[in-house]
Amino acid sequence: MILLQVENLTKSYGDRLLFGDVTFGINEGDKIGIVAKNGTGKTTLLSVLAGREAPDSGTVTPRNGLRTGFLEQKPEFPGNPTVAQAALAGCIDPAARLVSEYEEVSAGGDSDRLADLIHRMDAASAWDFEDRLRQLLTSLGLNDLNARTDTLSGGQRKRVALASVIMADPDVLILDEPTNHLDIDAIEWLEQYLKRSRTTLLMVTHDRYFLDRVCNRIIEMSDTTIYTYQGNYDYYLRRRAERIEAMTAELAKVRNTLRREQEWMSRQPQARAGKARYRIDSFYALKDKERTAIRPERNVDLSMRSSYIGSKIFEASHVAKAFGDKVILRDFSYVFARYEKVGIIGANGVGKSTFIKMLQGLVPADSGSWDIGTTVRFGYYNQDGLSFDPQKKVIDAITELTEEVDTGGGQSLSPMQFLTRFLFTPADQQKYIHTLSGGELARLHLATVLLRRPNFLILDEPTNDLDIVTLGILEEYLTEFEGCLIVISHDRYFLDNIVDHLFVMTGDGEIKDFPGTYTEYATWRREQQAEASKPAKAPARPRSETRERAPRMTFKERKEFEALTAEIEALTAEKAELDRLFNSGETLTDVASMSARYQGISDQLDEKEMRWLELSEKE
Repeated sequence: MILLQVENLTKSYGDRLLFGDVTFGINEGDKIGIVAKNGTGKTTLLSVLAGREAPDSGTVTPRNGLRTGFLEQKPEFPGNPTVAQAALAGCIDPAARLVSEYEEVSAGGDSDRLADLIHRMDAASAWDFEDRLRQLLTSLGLNDLNARTDTLSGGQRKRVALASVIMADPDVLILDEPTNHLDIDAIEWLEQYLKRSRTTLLMVTHDRYFLDRVCNRIIEMSDTTIYTYQGNYDYYLRRRAERIEAMTAELAKVRNTLRREQEWMSRQPQARAGKARYRIDSFYALKDKERTAIRPERNVDLSMRSSYIGSKIFEASHVAKAFGDKVILRDFSYVFARYEKVGIIGANGVGKSTFIKMLQGLVPADSGSWDIGTTVRFGYYNQDGLSFDPQKKVIDAITELTEEVDTGGGQSLSPMQFLTRFLFTPADQQKYIHTLSGGELARLHLATVLLRRPNFLILDEPTNDLDIVTLGILEEYLTEFEGCLIVISHDRYFLDNIVDHLFVMTGDGEIKDFPGTYTEYATWRREQQAEASKPAKAPARPRSETRERAPRMTFKERKEFEALTAEIEALTAEKAELDRLFNSGETLTDVASMSARYQGISDQLDEKEMRWLELSEKE
């Protein structure tokens, strides 16, 4: 059943066409992800479909009585309601008003009104509704139902807005970047909820695991039109690659033909006076086809080489930090290795951003010290963005920092050439910064970070405002990055692709070092939770008869274990070759040195195998 029919939809801003003559339908049960580069009109399309913005032309026809829930990127709550009031604002269930009033009165302590409301809640069977509200808000990390929305962080307001559209139970749920500012636990809860829900879904998100696991249909917006793929994100990637390959081949064919025809057309008029008119008409038709052909999109170019980094990176020694009763770090010590790439995860508010600011000296420690290597050159991508002067032009953001950009390898670029690599055309570079979209600001921010050729990148939530294509390019760059990296991110796909291990901030001042990807960590955590939830067994044997579970390897121990494995294999092979020679009956010219080497290998194997066994206990 079609719930929403879109026909010949067109929308422009000024002289810029966002999309034109777009036609598609949304069927009951569809879970659609919209994918596109920043600035192509994804949010505008959602706003038009939700009836919040009018198209230039075309129609959006909903089924009679269709109810739509819309989650904005940056929600606002007029009148400063409580969390409970805001979460229930869109509900049509009569119980919603009772629950909202009950939560407010129960916090105020008016016993007479509260007794009356309890009676009315009983009569209306509203307690199940109240339980549902509390469970939803708790799942989203919102425990204070009577907190005023103006006291909440941006991430908390996003959660309240998400709860509001879910509680409203609409026929079609339209979500604009639902995972932004959520921590990983909340994202995984939402992912499971949407997978189970029968609600029809249309969303914009750059979270690729989210798209892959939730969506059954992908709509790509590109070059003012759309392409629809029936399948998840992984299927879309394969089919998109095929489309681009075919498109590129077709464009090359048109250009080759046009080149031959151009040579013919360029001859003297006498040479073609008697030629068929249709060939001349065909030439002009080819020119039109070449001019209007959809070309492969330009992408951000991050081909910047990092500066040299020495063997000493940083050493944290007994670092502690607290804000009142809130402990961020408690006696943290760590020696950071050259070329190490670590991801930082943890619930919102545990102090992830504070940790990386302390490392850079932006926030002082209460005790302990950071010892930074002399060759370290930080590049810091702050989730709050840089403080650009909104009244200045894009080109000014670069020229104020440098008149020439050194890209490494003896090459340099002008600020204009450098910005072109980040998809700012000459015309875009003359725009005032206050007119830029969130994605354009993110690209400009990234440009200012990389132009200094840092060798230690610190990225705080870099995925929030970058589109999927740019994220993929950034991942490739970071994978090959010849320096160190610390990244805070809730993007599980991003973490899996680029980090060697994880710092897990648990919220009690402790940092746990997990030697693996996020997916490996999530699997391990599920196993631990399953083990902990098992019913108690018969009384355990005496402690002396039981074997303690060894802690998991640290990142450095993992690297040591891998090196030991390779060394033991090489030594064992060398020892076997010496055994063969000794037993072959051949005449050996240097028996004494070979015997000494044999004994040395045996001693090394004994030592290395003992250490290997110690570490293997932590596997």
